[in-house]
Amino acid sequence: MHVIVYNKAVKAGCIDRFPIAALPTSVTPPGTKSSLCSCQYPCKATSPASDTHMPPKKRGGAASSSAPAAPKRGRASKLAKENNITAEEENEIKEVFHLFSDKNTDFPDEKEGVIPREDVRKALVALGLPPTDSTELAEILSALDPTLSGYVPYSPFISIAAAKLRSRDDDAMAAEVDDAYQLFTRGTDGPITLSHLRRIARDLKEDSVGDDLLKDMILEGNGGAGLSAGVTLEQFHDVMTRAGVF
Repeated sequence: MHVIVYNKAVKAGCIDRFPIAALPTSVTPPGTKSSLCSCQYPCKATSPASDTHMPPKKRGGAASSSAPAAPKRGRASKLAKENNITAEEENEIKEVFHLFSDKNTDFPDEKEGVIPREDVRKALVALGLPPTDSTELAEILSALDPTLSGYVPYSPFISIAAAKLRSRDDDAMAAEVDDAYQLFTRGTDGPITLSHLRRIARDLKEDSVGDDLLKDMILEGNGGAGLSAGVTLEQFHDVMTRAGVF
């Protein structure tokens, strides 16, 4: 079975289609994410194995003026893999972290240095990942510096930055799915009907796509709820995700 959809290139004014193999009848659950506390950020309180999120024990001493070396390019590090980000994304996070970090003798084991608590918001803004409001900022700071040491090491910072990066990507994907859905429904709230699919097949000159296939697409999309039920936005999102389009 082929699912006819508008290509992502519609945003540039083009119309295309994705040929996709028959969709599976079940969806494999996504990978299990790390335990999150009520503030939605990883912290020691909800993850016994997340000691790296806690600042190392302080050993007394003043901050050093020597900043860490610039990050090297290469394959994804263990830390990047743990946070489900690419090597390029980690490098970007690390470069911004180093703009605000210094070596500190209170944190001798932190080879990337630490950043002052008050600079966390500036660093996230520099990454294009600003806290949405003061409440979120307070939650972030609580997760990054639970002992109120005044400093944030690299490991917990990258965990927060990666979490916000994934959230931004999810929001962008949801917007893209919504745009594609409204191309089917011509800007209405839906659902996608058989008439919509007939129009698209006609516009794309898909003469070989008969009504039987279009009906199958509706039933596949809504789980067999019937042709009159159409396909809702949520069902469309599920179909496109399973098919790997978005």
